Amino acid sequence: MRQITEKILIDTEKIIVVGDKILIRPYDGNKKSQGGLYLPPNVIEKEKVHSGYILKVGPGYPVGAPTDDESWKNTSGTKYIPLEAKEGDQALFLKKDAIEIELDGERLIIVSQSAVLLVVRDNAKINI
Repeated sequence: MRQITEKILIDTEKIIVVGDKILIRPYDGNKKSQGGLYLPPNVIEKEKVHSGYILKVGPGYPVGAPTDDESWKNTSGTKYIPLEAKEGDQALFLKKDAIEIELDGERLIIVSQSAVLLVVRDNAKINI
C-alpha cells in the first residue's frame, strides 16, 4: 500500500516496523503564533509535544508462550498484543522520545507506543 501525501509517495510495503514502534510523518502546518507572527523552525522544534500522521505500525508487544512441563515441545510462532494506533491516524507524541530518520528524502519519526499521548481517527486537525 502506498501512502499519498502532499509532498512525496513513500512505499510502506518495503518498510517493516518492529515491536511497539510507530512510523510517523511529522505535521508541519502550525508555523504561526496565536498573534499571527511566523515562528522560526528552532522555536517549533523546541516544543515538547509534536503531532504527525501514522504511516506504519509495528505488530505490538510480544507475549511469551506459556511454559509447559515439556520444555522440548516446539511452540508455534510469537503472539502479539496489538497496538492502539492504526495507519492513517493522527497522533500527538513526546518529542524527547522520538527518533528522527530520513527516508527517500523525507523526514520521518519513529516512536514507541508509550510516547504517543493521543490518537485521532477521523480527519480532524489537531492544533497544538
